[in-house]
Amino acid sequence: MRVALRLAMVLCVVAVMASGVGFISSVYKPGGTAAYGQTKKGVMAMTLKITSPMFAQNEEIPSKYTCDGKDISPAIEWSGLPEGTRSIALIVDDPDAPDPAAPRMTWVHWVLYNIPPSATGLPEAVKSQDLPQGTKEGLNDWKRTGYGGPCPPIGRHRYFHKVYALDLVLPDLGKPTKKDLEKAMEGHILAKTELVGTYKRSR
Repeated sequence: MRVALRLAMVLCVVAVMASGVGFISSVYKPGGTAAYGQTKKGVMAMTLKITSPMFAQNEEIPSKYTCDGKDISPAIEWSGLPEGTRSIALIVDDPDAPDPAAPRMTWVHWVLYNIPPSATGLPEAVKSQDLPQGTKEGLNDWKRTGYGGPCPPIGRHRYFHKVYALDLVLPDLGKPTKKDLEKAMEGHILAKTELVGTYKRSR
């Protein structure tokens, strides 16, 4: 009886100590999308986020950034890179092409990789020569590098601005397509997040 009582008391003490100091637990899982990191109980893990001062999540992209306007890239910002991030990749695409009511393909608007983790975003109308040092460009579906804005032929389309935190600096892939870049990133994605904007032409 006394042995059982002592055992119960020891278990209670261990539980209290665990609660007090907060055991470290990892919230990252390979292939996960947002949360990453070693975190103490009760402390929020770092979360990769992407935002734009030009439009909010699921809101309309201003025409300035489309083929109906200046067709320049919007400013985008990110934060919460997980520990161990060696480079960042960016893909912007539209899964609603050509018609959201009957989509047949995903149209790629922008491909960047090897963005240094010291970067916290990209300015509006960024040009190749103004990209963070070391950043490399891939091909969009116009078969050129750089940003190509929304220009949907029919209906309201969604445009996914996706940021990937990678655990390595990728080798020089030349001018990869989205498919090429995704293949190169396999097994190296620490975290991923996305910002979705929409656009429908007024004509």
